Amino acid sequence: MSGHSKWATIKRKKGKLDAERGRLFSRLNKEIMIAARQGGGDVDSNPRLRTAIATAKAANMPQDNIKRAIQKGTGELPGVTYEEVSYEGYGPGGVALLMEVVTDNKNRTVAEIRSILTKNNGNLGETGCVGWMFDRKGLVRVPADRVTEDDLMEVALEAGAEDIKGEEGVFEVYTPFTDFEQVRSAIEEKGIPIDAAEITMIPQNTIKLDEKKAEQMVRLMSLLDEHDDIQNVYANFDIDDELMEKLSA
Repeated sequence: MSGHSKWATIKRKKGKLDAERGRLFSRLNKEIMIAARQGGGDVDSNPRLRTAIATAKAANMPQDNIKRAIQKGTGELPGVTYEEVSYEGYGPGGVALLMEVVTDNKNRTVAEIRSILTKNNGNLGETGCVGWMFDRKGLVRVPADRVTEDDLMEVALEAGAEDIKGEEGVFEVYTPFTDFEQVRSAIEEKGIPIDAAEITMIPQNTIKLDEKKAEQMVRLMSLLDEHDDIQNVYANFDIDDELMEKLSA
């Protein structure tokens, strides 16, 4: 487990998730709008929208918010026109950074991201400089106190999952990108609760950070995570569990 998942663990321990609810809803709202704009408002024929709605429901996003986001995406209601773009770069210690952005002003957003990186021991890179280091995968998070690892493994592997990892009270089920919907549905059909389900980017290799670089990396991840236009930040850093405990305090 590294980068994206380590950062999720640090946020849980810091108790930041509740405070981020408004920002989370904003990101989910944008994702639903874009999914509906690109593939239509019918969840049966739009897997991206289906996943976005499932993620929003898992985050307890109100049904009215979801409905309005779909209608804005399809044009039934007026709304801001957002554009998707990815930026790549490097963090402390040469850590690879892949940032998924949704914005209504690319010039403003890229300038702000470049400033954050430059001021925090990182730099913005050219398109393609680190993207090849990540693989697109499905990820389903299940609370560990609601199912045994053996039972989850039986259901998930039979449905096409690749791997299951346990960390801090959560089982993380990794799937091929193409089998994500199938695995998520199989887990749901067995009545196993899902904390979150998403398409994510998994690094092919990781960079171990010492304490100083780890502190810098956590600070940078926090700043990028707080940016309104950034939907997701993926990174290939690795931090020892002991050090992660200290940084989460």
